[in-house]
Amino acid sequence: MKKIISLALTLALLLAMTACGGSSGSSSVPSPGEPGESGEPAPGPEAGPVTILIAAAASLEYSLRDELIPMFQDKHPNITVEGTYDSSGKLQTQIEEGLEADLFFSAAQKQMNALVEKDLVDAGSVVELLENKLVVIAAAEGEIRTLPDLLKAEHVALGDPESVPVGQYAKEALENLGLWESIQPMVSFGTNVTEVLNWVAEGSADVGVVYATDAATTDKVVVLTEAPEGSLATPILYPAGIVSASQKKEAAGLFLEFLQSEEAMAVFQKYGFAAA
Repeated sequence: MKKIISLALTLALLLAMTACGGSSGSSSVPSPGEPGESGEPAPGPEAGPVTILIAAAASLEYSLRDELIPMFQDKHPNITVEGTYDSSGKLQTQIEEGLEADLFFSAAQKQMNALVEKDLVDAGSVVELLENKLVVIAAAEGEIRTLPDLLKAEHVALGDPESVPVGQYAKEALENLGLWESIQPMVSFGTNVTEVLNWVAEGSADVGVVYATDAATTDKVVVLTEAPEGSLATPILYPAGIVSASQKKEAAGLFLEFLQSEEAMAVFQKYGFAAA
């Protein structure tokens, strides 16, 4: 009987020790985003330094580079945002060819829709952020001052309608106004809206068609007129979305969320954009 009692006590002691050991060893490292012992969320997978690339239409360069990217990086010092700026058509092609961009910010829906259809941009991430206006500009020192004077111009600068959204909009408006065919002998096509603006500002072209936001960046051009009502079938909208192949979607999503904020929209409006 004494042996049985002794054996029972030994087993009880071993079980108690095992229970204590299991309790002390049960603490584990929380998964990213789950609360730790302090109650604070554990660092996510992108808590360390991250660099993301935004492929954005040329007309967005000043607002993004000079103000919005620095504002965002002040809020998220671990995230560096780099930008590449060109016509939306060129950027579309580059993404199709493997450009390692994380976010695409287009000056037209056509290019964004094409990438979504090819599953190269996450459809669920796309938001229409901004609206712009189309304007006819002339050199500030030139002689052309009214829209009918357009036919007197020796050189007309337009974006290439094959790849540049501002050129596509310009062609649509000029066709609807009955001017497209008559100005063809005078037209030079630029590779993006910034090139068109610079040609007119420098006097290489007498007139050009650009976005209102671009015309507002220099005093070397004057605005003759906005595209007349009805000359464009749809508004000029700027959508943004996350590139499907991005390995940094969390950081890209944070930047896209910031671009939709009231403070970001105030900056866009300062540059002449309107909220979509």
